[in-house]
Amino acid sequence: MALALSPPLEPQLARSAAEVPVGERWSYEPKFDGFRAIAFVDGAQVTLQSRGGRPLERYFPELRFPAGGYVLDGEIVIDAGDGGQDFGALQQRIHPAASRVALLSRSTPATYVAFDLLALGGESLIGRPFAERRAALEELARRSGFDQAGVRVTPVTRDPAATGAWLGDGEGVVAKDRRAPYRPGERRGMVKVKRVRTIDAVLAGWRPGKEPGTVGSLILGLFGPDGQLRIVGHSSGLSAREKRELPARLAPYETGERGRGEPSRWQGERELEWIALRPELVVEVAFDHASGGRIRHGTRIVRWRTDKPASECRIEQMS
Repeated sequence: MALALSPPLEPQLARSAAEVPVGERWSYEPKFDGFRAIAFVDGAQVTLQSRGGRPLERYFPELRFPAGGYVLDGEIVIDAGDGGQDFGALQQRIHPAASRVALLSRSTPATYVAFDLLALGGESLIGRPFAERRAALEELARRSGFDQAGVRVTPVTRDPAATGAWLGDGEGVVAKDRRAPYRPGERRGMVKVKRVRTIDAVLAGWRPGKEPGTVGSLILGLFGPDGQLRIVGHSSGLSAREKRELPARLAPYETGERGRGEPSRWQGERELEWIALRPELVVEVAFDHASGGRIRHGTRIVRWRTDKPASECRIEQMS
């Protein structure tokens, strides 16, 4: 069967918004923390294309799709024990060694979550409204037995009030215009509202900036149940003025410990110069992505917490 669409195909993108849009035109889905992937299913042959147009199927040999002729837009995820997704485990799957990929496919299997149907047989559906594409996706999933193959179809709702759990405990919400066609590569017809979280963190150290005498990023830590400080991420969203002024402000708290490389307690950070601080300064930071107990990106300082003892900055905030 000749599919109406073939790779590479740019996925439709979502523009960011601070609030969930409301109105009859919108439907809502949970936002997932995984790898965007378009699945081209031609008979028993499956091609998984990344957002950037690269093939992904060799990294996820455990993924199965019912035989047929269709093109799905969706996300590859690895479920975490807390009901969310483990992006760190997902990143480990992009490995050059086939033996390593095979081992991880058994120990941390991935799942494909479908949220759009772009082609069915020789017919392209990208010009149809999303409401029609969604109905066709649900019918295809029922008829082809997606559940038996391990392919999930993302939940959807028309009620904006029902998105509270996705914003409160998940990664956020994706709103889609039910009247809109699929627009490859464009940020139209889709809106994403990320879950924004805040924690109070201890400044465990800092890294010099590119300009001499400036701070490039702040290393953030939280205390674990054993009383040990654990590095959970860093914040580099500093203004030019803050970068210049922070070295003097942080100097009284420096321990004298510094180096270049990756101290074992700071695993996951890039190999850059670091300067340790006594764990006494506290900042409130906002972020929108965390995985495996670490902040991934999107971190910014909300305020300095001179009113809060560092000992109260506990790892439980990340749960």
